[in-house]
Amino acid sequence: MDKSMIKGIAVGGLAMVVLGASGVTGYRALTQPKFADVVAVKEINETVVTPRERCETVAVQRTAPVKDQNRIAGTVVGGLAGGLLGSAVGNGTGKTVATLAGAAAGGYAGNQVQKNMQQKDVVTTSEQRCKTVNEKSQKLVGYNVTYRLDGKDGTVRTSFKPGATLPVKDGEVVTTPPAPAAKS
Repeated sequence: MDKSMIKGIAVGGLAMVVLGASGVTGYRALTQPKFADVVAVKEINETVVTPRERCETVAVQRTAPVKDQNRIAGTVVGGLAGGLLGSAVGNGTGKTVATLAGAAAGGYAGNQVQKNMQQKDVVTTSEQRCKTVNEKSQKLVGYNVTYRLDGKDGTVRTSFKPGATLPVKDGEVVTTPPAPAAKS
């Protein structure tokens, strides 16, 4: 055998090994599943708390402002009425004492009557009162997807709701969202 023939056999053998290996790899790639069957899909929700200000208008009652702080009007009117009543009692010096006593008692009574009236005199106004309330809502954050690949079940989390199958690449389930369909 000459050298060129040995070289040819060696190169041919090497080419056969390379071609055989690529054939096995190609066969594996052809026989691997392209999709995994989706068995179950469960939504994953998260509770979101959002603070919000709630305001309402309420009626508020307050004591009306007093114009006569010392209740002079009630004292004077009560004193005059008491003096008139006292003067109707008795004669002479007794009449004078009765008039003075009636004026004093009437003045005190008039003062107290005006005090009670001022305390019951109220003004109603409207005020806006606000408070912060927390509103709760549910936000969809993803899906737990149970799939079957080569007779085995597995679970992955996706950000999209899958269809009946998930794509498989290199024996692994692809969890990236599919590209949006092109518009025609």
